[in-house]
Order: sequence, then structure tokens, then C-alpha cells
Amino acid sequence: MPTTKNRYRLIRGLAIGAAAVLLVAAGTWALLNVGKTKSLTAYFTAAVGLYADSDVRALGVKIGSVDTVEPQGPNVKVTMTIDADAPIPQGANALIVTPSLVSDRYVQLTPVDKGGQSIADGTTIPVERTQVPIEIDQLFSSLDELTTALGPEGSNKDGALSELLKTGSTYLEGNGAEFGQTVRDLGDLARTLSNSQDDLFATVDGLQKFTTMLAQNDSQVRKLDQLLDTVSKTFADERGNFDEALRELASALGTVQGFIKDNRGRIKSNVDKLAGTTTLLSQQRASLSEALDATPLALTNLVNAYDPNTRTLDGRGNLVEFLLPTGGN
Repeated sequence: MPTTKNRYRLIRGLAIGAAAVLLVAAGTWALLNVGKTKSLTAYFTAAVGLYADSDVRALGVKIGSVDTVEPQGPNVKVTMTIDADAPIPQGANALIVTPSLVSDRYVQLTPVDKGGQSIADGTTIPVERTQVPIEIDQLFSSLDELTTALGPEGSNKDGALSELLKTGSTYLEGNGAEFGQTVRDLGDLARTLSNSQDDLFATVDGLQKFTTMLAQNDSQVRKLDQLLDTVSKTFADERGNFDEALRELASALGTVQGFIKDNRGRIKSNVDKLAGTTTLLSQQRASLSEALDATPLALTNLVNAYDPNTRTLDGRGNLVEFLLPTGGN
């Protein structure tokens, strides 16, 4: 049976062996997990309820934990360690989430990676890409300001708000379905305007340029307006004459219509003959062109050939051109 001293030595040896096993296991785990985590840093405007060892999650699933929470001037620096294979993309945002009023808060990284480049180890998320929840005292303060603004010392000082609610209740009674449809239609309109914002902004920009052009040419626009006013007054003053002219025109058109109806055959025959004449002139356009070119000269020669003293037409002929060539019969 072992003595007390031997039992002490045995227990001591077992403790030393267990400690050695634990050290070896810890070293092995550290070696196996080298490169399997990433360190991130995020800056928040506040970090109420966030502590070291608080969760870091993606889509509500824990992917790491908070290491330190340190104030850095007007902001709070939060360092985190996450799994290396966590689906967090470059440019991710960090949010402090409050699951309930009494539970600890956690950091939510969003969005999840959709096949792009994952966030790098040592990445810093700036305060522009972080958000913090509204504190309960801020909410109560906002509600207090709202109730004060709508209360008897604010908008309802003269009973205007109460009258508005009473009138709204009267007009909306029995029209809940129609009001709901109106709200849905307004929602559809807002979505349509949002989807067509480029066209809307282009239209507004075009209207702005048009109004600017009108403003720059104000004097010409005023003159045009005065001219249009003068024309309108002239038309108004002469409306009787215009009315009479239109009646005469209608009568004349009726007479022309009757004439065409009564002489349809003759008009067709004349048009056909005119078409033949036009065709002949078209075929002889070269001869007509030559005649039109020569006619002025012929008329000039005729005027010059007239002798007013003797009242005769003087002329001479070139008989040489009728001589036969030398050696001819």
C-alpha cells in the first residue's frame, strides 16, 4: 500500500503530465489554426452595450467575436476576430445590433459575400460604413419633442390639430378601402418615379434651361406676347368680316364643286389633251430651247433692218455660200 509521500508524488506527476498534454494540445491547435482567422477594425460613433467577447455575426450567425473596445477621440475603435472563411466581401458595413432592451449587443457585418473577393485580413471599416442603434433615451426625447410640438402649446394651441383629426375622421369614415388604395397608388407612383428618375431629372433640367432662356430673353418674350395680343384683338375686331369671308369661301367651294360635277367629262378631255401637249413640249424641249435662244437675236435683226425713212426692210444675202466647190459640175 503506497505511503502518503508516494501518493503525493503520483498526483504531482499526473498533474505535470496533464499540463504538458494541455500545452501540446494548445500549441497544436494554434499551429493548425494559423491563417484561419482574420482581424478587422471598425470605428463607430458610439458602442453602448458592446464589450470584449461580444459576438460578431453575419445573417445572425456567429462568425467571430469582439477583441477590444477603445475610445478614439469622438469615435470608438472596435477590433474583431472572425473566421477566415466567413462570407464577408470587401467594402462590408458594420452595424451594432440590439436584439432586445436588456441583452448584450453584437456586431453585424453586411452584406454577405456573393462570390466576389472576400474581405482582407487587417481591413479597417471607417465610420462612414458603420451604424449604431438609436438609444432608448433618444427615442423618448424625440417622442417628447413630437408630443410637445403637437400639444396644446404647439400646433394644437388653437385647436387646429383637433379640428384636423375631427374633419379627417368625418371624411374618411367608410372610405378606408379607397384611402388604402390611394396610398398604394401613391406608393406605385413613387416607385415609378424612382425607376424613371433619370428621365425625370432630364425633363426638369430641360424645363430649367427653357425657363432660363425665357428669362434671358424677357424683352423679346414680352414683345411676342404684345404681338400675339394685337393679333388676337385684330381677329376679335374682324370676326364679322372673317365670318363673312368664310361663308363666301364655302359658297365658292360649293360653286366650284358643282362646276366640276357638271363638266366632269369636258374637264377630263381637256386634261387629257393638255397631257398630250405637255408630252410633245417635253419631247421638243431641245428645239424649244434653241428657238428661245435665237428669237431675241432674230427680233433684234428685224428691228435693225427696218429703215424708217423709206419705210422698207433692208437686207442682203450671202450668195457665195451657194457657189459650187472648185472642180464641180
